[in-house]
Order: sequence, then C-alpha cells, then structure tokens
Amino acid sequence: MSTPTEDLSAAGVSIWLDDLSRTRIQSGNLQQLIETRSVVGVTTNPTIFANSMTNPDDTSYDAQVHELAQSGASAADAVFAATTQDVRDALDVFRPVYDATDHVDGRVSIEVSPDLAHDTEGTIAQAKELWERVDRPNLLVKIPATKAGLPAIAAAIGAGISVNVTLIFSLERYAEVIDAYLTGLETAKAAGIDLSTIHSVASFFVSRVDTETDKRLAAIGTDEAEALRSKAGLANARLAYELYEKTFASDRAKALLDAGATLQRPLWASTGVKDPALPDTLYVTGLVAAGVVNTMPEKTLEATFDHGVVTGDTITDGYAQAHQVFEDLKSVGVDFDDVTQVLEDEGVAKFIDSWHGLLEQVTKGLEAAR
Repeated sequence: MSTPTEDLSAAGVSIWLDDLSRTRIQSGNLQQLIETRSVVGVTTNPTIFANSMTNPDDTSYDAQVHELAQSGASAADAVFAATTQDVRDALDVFRPVYDATDHVDGRVSIEVSPDLAHDTEGTIAQAKELWERVDRPNLLVKIPATKAGLPAIAAAIGAGISVNVTLIFSLERYAEVIDAYLTGLETAKAAGIDLSTIHSVASFFVSRVDTETDKRLAAIGTDEAEALRSKAGLANARLAYELYEKTFASDRAKALLDAGATLQRPLWASTGVKDPALPDTLYVTGLVAAGVVNTMPEKTLEATFDHGVVTGDTITDGYAQAHQVFEDLKSVGVDFDDVTQVLEDEGVAKFIDSWHGLLEQVTKGLEAAR
C-alpha cells in the first residue's frame, strides 16, 4: 500500500516542507521526512528563521552567535551567516534528491531581505551575494513579485541565478512574473549561459486569498455571497495553472525550452488551512496536477500523510468552474483586484516585521554573548 504522500508524488506534485531549522537538520529529522514523507525540497522565509533562531528551547545557534559576537558582527551579518549556513547544510542533505530528479527538485530557498521589496538594484545585488555565499547549484533565491521585484527577477535569471518568485496573488502579476522569467532566459541565452542550469518556481499563495475574500463575503452577508465562501483560493490557483499551460505553450516559451530552458513550475504556497471548518488537506488534494510544487507547513504535511485522499488531477477539469467563481464574486461586489493588492501589501509588511523582530532578538543575543 502506498502512502498519500507517495500518491501525491506519483500524481506529479513535488512535496516541499515550508519550514527549516538547524535542529531539524542536525537531528536527522529532515532526512527522515525525505525518506518517509516524500519531501523533496524546503522553503524558508524570515518568519520561519525568526521562529527558529529566537526559540528559547533551541540552543543550536548559541555557539555561532557567541563566535560572531566576539568577531564584532552586526545583527544583520549574524543573521546572514546563520541562515546561509542552515540553507547550505540543508542543500547538502537534499543533494542526492537533486541528482536523482535531474536537478528539478532537491531545492532549498533563501529570501532576500524583505527591506528590499521595493528596491530593484538592492535586490539584484543581494541575490548575487546570496548565490555566491551559499554556493550550491540546488539553491533558489527568493525574490518577491512586487513591481520592483519583477526587473530584479529578470536580472537574476539573466545572470544564471535560480529564483523562487514569492508573494504572487493575482493572475495579472503572475503573467508579469512569467514574462520576467522568459526575459531573463533570453538575456542568459544571449550571454551564452547554459539555460538548463537555471531553474525557477512561481509561488502562488492560496489560503490567504480565502481568508481575505471570505472576510469581505461575510461583510456583504447575502445568501449569494455566503455560497462563495472558501472558493476563491482554489479557483485562483487553478486559473494560475491554466495561465501557466497557455504561456509555456507559446512560441516564445517554446523557443527557450528548445534551447534547453526548464519550465518555471507553479508552487502552491500558504497551503495550511486557516479556517477550522474546512478540511485540513483542502489546499493539497484540491490542487493536484503534473509539474507543480506544494510547500506545506509540517502540520499540513502530516495531515496529508495521515488521511489525504489523492484522486489524481484536480485542476485541469475545473477551469470553467473557476472562471465562474470570479464572475460570481464580481456580481456580489467583491473587488478581487483590491483583495490581491491588500494581500501583497500585507505579505511584504509581515515579512518586514518578522525580519526586524529577528534582527532585534539577534542584537540582544550578540550583546549578551559579548
């Protein structure tokens, strides 16, 4: 008998864990998840590192913080040193997966500073710095899909850096993200870079879409609005996959793929269910299709392993229904363009808050160690 996570992998979904800590790496837990839960990658963000590095029960960073304190490192330097070490070590754990999957999976992501979300040149410079410092071919540098992030994504790809584009909420922005990827590939090709070495995923957020949309539906309060609760997240993601299929079938994309480029895979992020009334595997089993990534918090991963029901493709037959959901949302008065802009603004703000909170805690740790 196969497990639900094995079934998910067989259906074409790459399972990544949305969490990382030094203890998880050093204890062997990460390797165990690879072996028993079909995990083939990891995503990180400032919130994840903040939770890990400021956990009072986790002493795995103490020695490094002490060493950095004695060298006079700033909090930003200390965070950079600690997080790049964790990501490098995780990438080494995943190296056999990277090799076995023809370099598709075995990926770990590290994010540029959230303070650079609206700074194109700063993002490009830090993406290059992270790529050089970590120095592993299976790294993905995370760049947010803000307006300032789009040219940075194209520039990083053009320089041969593999990128995880994060914080995508709208189809319009997703189309711009794919365009940035293709533009970057065209630049790399012109520079003689081997396109097969450049990989990218586009992280499309799911549960947060339902949270914000459902709040607005509740405020409208009609029966028609109530009937649309918890439908926007899946519908939005399914239409993203439709856009992915159409765009990568274009002549422009085909020319790059023929030259050795790889598909920029859709990645479902924010797949932990926020509403306890919903099935806890909703954003996993409802978004199954070939060639996607689903990055899950551990709670969602374990729920999927325990009782997830994988029935094959649950995306491509649902395009018409997904389009209807958005027609219905418009008819009851939900401004979805505003929903996605609010979510992008909040997403950037939350990561900035986590980043500054982490710097504050590390500053205290450095001062204590000195």
